Amino acid sequence: MIKAVKGTRDILPPSSSVWNHVEETARRVFRSYNYQEIRTPIFEETQLFSRGVGEETDIVTKEMYTFEDRDGSSLTLRPENTASVIRAYIEHSLHQQPGLQKLYYIGPMFRRERPQKGRYRQFYQIGAEAIGSDAPAVDAEVIEMVRELLLQSGVSGFEILLNSVGCSECRPLFLASLQEKLSLVADKLCQDCQRRAGTNPLRVLDCKIPADQALIDSLPSIQDHLCAACKEHFQRVRDFLDDRGIAYQVKPRLVRGLDYYMRTTFEFVHGSLGAQNSILGGGRYDGLAEQLGSRVAAPGIGFSIGEDRLAMSLEEGAPAAHRHTLELYIAPLGPNALRHSAGLAYALRQRGTSVEVGADAKLKRSMELANKLGARFALIVGDNEMSTGLYALKNMATGDQENISASQLLARFPLY
Repeated sequence: MIKAVKGTRDILPPSSSVWNHVEETARRVFRSYNYQEIRTPIFEETQLFSRGVGEETDIVTKEMYTFEDRDGSSLTLRPENTASVIRAYIEHSLHQQPGLQKLYYIGPMFRRERPQKGRYRQFYQIGAEAIGSDAPAVDAEVIEMVRELLLQSGVSGFEILLNSVGCSECRPLFLASLQEKLSLVADKLCQDCQRRAGTNPLRVLDCKIPADQALIDSLPSIQDHLCAACKEHFQRVRDFLDDRGIAYQVKPRLVRGLDYYMRTTFEFVHGSLGAQNSILGGGRYDGLAEQLGSRVAAPGIGFSIGEDRLAMSLEEGAPAAHRHTLELYIAPLGPNALRHSAGLAYALRQRGTSVEVGADAKLKRSMELANKLGARFALIVGDNEMSTGLYALKNMATGDQENISASQLLARFPLY
């Protein structure tokens, strides 16, 4: 038997209805903040990610699915989507459009990493980018929007972690201090951190190995090395969040995993997801567009939600809360009733009602199936019901039954 490839899986009902709920909520929230959808290809030229994400990141060195095309060019399945959105922004000269470019996306990403709870090799992200401003107010609005998205999706109990990773002026001084300290302790860290100490020392701060944490806690803090401009920017972001009453925790070790981040970085974490407890992360990436070839400055900030983890936290917290509900199961008793029931179902579906028409003429079997399908109501249609024009409508939760006409039935189940 052929099975799904390791690290991938099928999203089946009833889980798929939770995913639909999440995506519908995301689209509604994005619309309220004036974001519009962008859809980029799932594969790009490899250099887009090596230049944009960073040559020494774990994503580029270990996790990308890269292949050679027939013309000899190197292509990569997208491991993240910010670089693709910026590529599209540059290619289509979106800087010429009025105002901020507020773009969102929903779709699959690909990384070859060790599968674990909430982490897959084909995974899904919901993300957004606000391009064209370096204002702290935009940073705060993005964080506010993400919080609203989670709350409206039904997620609670999360924590917001916030940091600034500085800019091209102050980060080199911090990195020098960090490397100096690392040179004294690197040999006591895990193998990945020993490699990062020489190639990408900032990533050492993001290490999740428990045995390394005490040493990492002793390393210098980026908060002590921010320049005056970065300090002011970070304080203004905090002021905007404080004004809204949005709670957060400043986490100096929060650096995120991609090279393009600068100044504001943030994560939303949730305890139900175990060791890999991040639902989403994001940050500011001023300079990324220029790095990818833009002749026009395009400061921006964005985030991506791990939809797999978000759906998992919803399913574990309230298993039935966002699942699809079957409104009406119609039980026809005989072939004539089946044809009549199909017409009733058509009229109800035109009004947005979820309807299932049974094909089993035995009433007991139909009621059992309606119950197993979780139908709210069952409608019994037989020769007698058709002749009188009154159908038996049963409330499956209470067992109460009433006679109802076709017009009353349509009035009972409202339009969309």
